[in-house]
Amino acid sequence: MNSSSISYAKPGRRAVGIWLLAVAVLIVAMLAVGGLTRLTGSGLSITEWDPIVGAVPPLSDADWNDAFAKYQLIPQYRLENHGMSLEAFKDIFWWEWAHRFLGRMIGFAFFLPFVWFAWAGAIGRKDWPRMLLLFALGGLQGFVGWWMVESGLEARVSVSQYRLAIHLGVAVVLLGAILWVALEYLRNPRAVAPRATASTATKLAYGFVGLVFIQMLLGALVAGLHAGLLYNTWPLMDGHFFPEEPFAASPGWIAFFESPGLAQFDHRIVAYTVMIFAYFFWQWTRSIAVTTVARRAADTVLFVTLFQVVLGIYTLLWQVPVAFGALHQVVAALLFCAAIWQAFELRYASPKP
Repeated sequence: MNSSSISYAKPGRRAVGIWLLAVAVLIVAMLAVGGLTRLTGSGLSITEWDPIVGAVPPLSDADWNDAFAKYQLIPQYRLENHGMSLEAFKDIFWWEWAHRFLGRMIGFAFFLPFVWFAWAGAIGRKDWPRMLLLFALGGLQGFVGWWMVESGLEARVSVSQYRLAIHLGVAVVLLGAILWVALEYLRNPRAVAPRATASTATKLAYGFVGLVFIQMLLGALVAGLHAGLLYNTWPLMDGHFFPEEPFAASPGWIAFFESPGLAQFDHRIVAYTVMIFAYFFWQWTRSIAVTTVARRAADTVLFVTLFQVVLGIYTLLWQVPVAFGALHQVVAALLFCAAIWQAFELRYASPKP
């Protein structure tokens, strides 16, 4: 057979959408590993940032001893883990290495298929800048991750809660952006005719996305301040509605970012707000003209919200077991994804007749 007569099917929009969904799944996995890295106290075990050579773990006893010696110089080892064995160091090292390796893998999983899809014509030229912006945002996430680690190498035994929140925030923004673009390629949406109810629903759905995002940042502050290890009772905080002396810090406003008790209180209150918002919005979608898929998205949002609230209470009562703490972070990411899906359907899907 003449090779010139062989034809190959070009990838279409659906293939691009599936690829982007796969990248989004990898980002959720990255959030899971990041949560486990933080909960196991492993995030400062690698004290250098080398995007290229750092992809290769220690391969000899000399390499391991060198990495361990560098870790022994930082405050976390001297003040919290003094006397740690090399084998124990390896346990925390592998978590951090896996977290960084997964970040590199996501970069390749995005860039290489993008080049191929662009060459094959599945991604039009008008979308190239947007795709490259997503790739740049992923690169920024790597830089922010190292900036966060740096905060725990000189004078602290853990990373800054502010930088931890920024690190998580950039990851969540990247996750939401990739998911939105994936839905555009999978659903090929068309704009709806202007309607007051649809416009209001869309704005509220966007507001819910923002609320979930804020709650995730508050969760990062709780994690960075180790606030989940305090007030392990519910619904009250050791018998009180409000934590004790929440504004002891000066100036008072900084307590919202520095006080562990107040950080946990804020996280609780916003969790209740998310739950109430999700329930009433779910009820409202039953009374307005939306598509069946949009209603399924609202169902998903409500279910994941309720599960996340119950999981958060359980995690708090049991003083943040590693497995449940990591699961709590993953479910938060899934709730954010469900909120993005809901907003997308209400923004683009045609109204139900």
